[in-house]
Amino acid sequence: MLSTTNLAIQFDARPLFEHVTVKFADGNRYGLIGANGAGKSTLMKILGGELEPSAGEVTLQAGLRLGKLNQNQFGYEDERVLDVVMQGHVEMWQAMQERDRIYANPDATDADYMRAAELEGRFAEYGGYNAEARAGAILIDAGIDESRHHVLMREVPPGLKLRVLLAQALFSRPDVLLLDEPTNNLDIHSIGWLEQALNDYDATMIIISHDRHFLNQVCTHIADLDYQQLRIYPGNYDDFMLASMQARERVEAANAKARDRIAELREFVARFSANASKARQATSRKRQLEKIRIEEIKPSSRQNPFIRFEQAKKLYRTAVTVAGLSFRYPGADADVFTNLNFTIEAEQRVAIIGPNGIGKTTLMRCLAGDLHATAGTVSWVENAQPGYMPQDPQAEFTGRVDLLSWMSTWTGKADDDLIVRATLGRLLFSGDEVKKPVTVLSGGEKNRMMYGKLMLTRPNVMLLDEPTNHMDMETIESLQIGLEKYPGTLLFVSHDREFVGGLANRIIELKPDGGVVDFKGSYDEYLEAYGLPS
Repeated sequence: MLSTTNLAIQFDARPLFEHVTVKFADGNRYGLIGANGAGKSTLMKILGGELEPSAGEVTLQAGLRLGKLNQNQFGYEDERVLDVVMQGHVEMWQAMQERDRIYANPDATDADYMRAAELEGRFAEYGGYNAEARAGAILIDAGIDESRHHVLMREVPPGLKLRVLLAQALFSRPDVLLLDEPTNNLDIHSIGWLEQALNDYDATMIIISHDRHFLNQVCTHIADLDYQQLRIYPGNYDDFMLASMQARERVEAANAKARDRIAELREFVARFSANASKARQATSRKRQLEKIRIEEIKPSSRQNPFIRFEQAKKLYRTAVTVAGLSFRYPGADADVFTNLNFTIEAEQRVAIIGPNGIGKTTLMRCLAGDLHATAGTVSWVENAQPGYMPQDPQAEFTGRVDLLSWMSTWTGKADDDLIVRATLGRLLFSGDEVKKPVTVLSGGEKNRMMYGKLMLTRPNVMLLDEPTNHMDMETIESLQIGLEKYPGTLLFVSHDREFVGGLANRIIELKPDGGVVDFKGSYDEYLEAYGLPS
């Protein structure tokens, strides 16, 4: 069991959260959710011992082991894969390293060798003599072929690095496992593997994720960080949404009833306080008034932007035709993709999926004209007006310009200050915030600004590469609603299955063997057609 008592963290004058007293136990899997900036990662660091709280304490039950998923997927590039996994058992790894340094030292003393003998015993106690075999077995279960176990991490494809780090977290057989955004940089099929791996592992888990489908598949409880406090709800994310909405409605209904009763009692007291025959009843009503409490409903840290997209010109038949498209980066030995052929019809909603590194972003950049194909053509119809949102929009936000000025460049008119301010307000930028420079925006804020650009430019085709990156659930849900109502043509890359499942009516999957699956239908129909787990 991992528990907290009156936990609080405060930066400057504003507390992120306070009075957090909670128990994580019994092999439950807790989805830790909350708006961006609510303090989820901060709380996770406190639970993991990486950060000291301003007040309160964290207690790990004696004899239990705590495991954490390392966030730095590129932090072990010069180390052997098996060694990276074995580092998950910190005490065993340290004992082994110190022992090996003594044996490798030609000037080691008798005292050093006595120390080595002590370390040898500790190493054996930790199961060190079968450590490589056990690490290898965990890697195989994680889908890492034995041929990769002895290579350096730099040789492991990006899509498999997180699997190695998850194997590292599991290696010490932790009783409590902390996972901060474990689906980051995983492709849509790898997320399905991760769900199965976590469901099969017996430990108490605390998981931060903005992937609603993932939380529904994995979590037994939701830990909601809001109102500067943490509340635990049984069930998955959908259960939480229903329960939290019902709880708020109950409080609002009880408060409304209490206000009506207060008004009724006050009226009676005001009418009959001076009436001798009613004085006792008036006094009784005053006592009743004193006992009635209106429960405070604190403002939520969650905010939903209002996102709606329009198109300036309607397309009627074809939007774009791709013929014989190939691309190879200068100096590379092979094409990223070869001889792609497809036509996108007007008003289709196309999800482009495939493993990490397969070329999804490269294809989107070719469609947007950001890259020029090595061979083949991308032919847009005459009236097509594509709008592109890159996976990393950093290049859009340079120079000494504030939010208001940046957004004003997309209206087409110099005097549309009210329109620009209204757009920024819908995207949760208001007041003096619109005067801050674009260079200080967070990743999520930059994405919201990109939504604003598309709202103002009104393209009839939108090319969106991972548009939900860095976003909280409220923004993802608002974006999905906006895209559901969008009348134009949509091509997008996403690893969020709830997002893909709710929008796509066509799936184009790029395969590792160079093949392409072009499926006309929803994502659920695609999974069913190919016998893939949902």
